[in-house]
Amino acid sequence: MNALIGKIEELTQALVLDAKLQAEKGNKAAGTRARKASLELEKVLKEFRKVSLEASKK
Repeated sequence: MNALIGKIEELTQALVLDAKLQAEKGNKAAGTRARKASLELEKVLKEFRKVSLEASKK
């Protein structure tokens, strides 16, 4: 579970950084990276939810 939390933190930081670059400077490539990070983050969050539910049942 700790690995998932680390991955969530990493992806969140990348998403925020790239989203800010897109919003503040109009960097289109940063927008593409932000959207990619959001999709990866979604997958990791679903996996976290699954693992968390299993851990709470123990």
